Amino acid sequence: MTANATRVLVLNSGSSSVKYQLLDMADGSRLAVGLVERIGEATSRLAHTPLATGGAKREREEPFADHAAALNAVAAELAADGLGLDSPELAAIGHRVVHGGKQFTEPTVITDEVLAEIERLIPVAPLHNPANVTGIRTAQALRPDLPQVAVFDTAFHTTMPEAAARYAIDVETADAHRIRRYGFHGTSHAYVSRETAKLLGKDPSEVNVIVLHLGNGASASAVRGGKCVDTSMGLTPLEGLVMGTRSGDTDPAVIFHLARTAGMSVDEIDSLLNKKSGLIGLCGDNDMREIRRRIDEGDEQAALAFDIYVHRLKKYIGAYYAVLGKVDAVAFTAGVGENAAPVREAAVAGLEELGLAVDADLNGIRSDAARLISPESARVAVAVVPTDEELEIATQTYALVSS
Repeated sequence: MTANATRVLVLNSGSSSVKYQLLDMADGSRLAVGLVERIGEATSRLAHTPLATGGAKREREEPFADHAAALNAVAAELAADGLGLDSPELAAIGHRVVHGGKQFTEPTVITDEVLAEIERLIPVAPLHNPANVTGIRTAQALRPDLPQVAVFDTAFHTTMPEAAARYAIDVETADAHRIRRYGFHGTSHAYVSRETAKLLGKDPSEVNVIVLHLGNGASASAVRGGKCVDTSMGLTPLEGLVMGTRSGDTDPAVIFHLARTAGMSVDEIDSLLNKKSGLIGLCGDNDMREIRRRIDEGDEQAALAFDIYVHRLKKYIGAYYAVLGKVDAVAFTAGVGENAAPVREAAVAGLEELGLAVDADLNGIRSDAARLISPESARVAVAVVPTDEELEIATQTYALVSS
């Protein structure tokens, strides 16, 4: 790697989409951002914004048959801005990989063996890992000489003790089928816990944080001294908090009951719990802004959905308080966590005896900056910390290849 190679391209490949950002790690600046969606459909869409040149967003619609076609189009857009993939300033490509199992505990340079292991994990991440693999193979074809790095959603959670990671089922069966708590949103939890410590003026090793990543997918984590000791998502992203379309914690016997009494197939139940449950199942909306609007208009169904959402959230705050023993901060992040003041207020309401409270005026301020929303006298800080998963992936990627 040459001395002036400070750029990292971050790729997040979904089943029918590719999100990307090009960052310069010399100063952490973003040079370009974009999204290709509806890959494989009759009409795909590419939206590209060249931040380095201050240019306007460019959008075009045309069919991209597969990820290879989509990434070639991305490469062409970057090249048009003088940011091509053939630039000697490009140090590496960092890939978000959702599931790294138990073995991938840190960012990893992708080799044939690493890629084969990611493929072997497809049964526990059937919606995500196949797309991640496709993105990696396509990027390798575009720049076979360039380091490609996998940054795993699960890696941050591999520090959990066995008491937190193990499910209470037969050990041989669990081990044979890789059944354990893996956790997800790890890059976000890592970034936010570290930024929260910075907000408090302390080193991450000195701080215990409960991180609440609340988007359409939602997860909580207990972070002691910079290391995750528990998290709400499990074998898959279905477990834990109430989410936009996912049920979160549910009695496993619900599955057997629906199979026996409703005649539902495994795939139908899977779809129900992952796509037709959570907020959308409770009230027909998974947008918190719309739910709050309906509540303001007196909609009882929306109010109940909100109450169920907050009740589960509050249970996890209390549980992770118990796990950590001492809590320095509770940090809200992601779309709902960063923008929905009523959620933040309701989540800590009644927890004053635990040292938790929000200042109504501070909580009501909208800002893109990390900030405290708790009163100065609060024993436990409550923070809003915008997440930056792309920057975290780029940072981990660059640190690995430059070392």
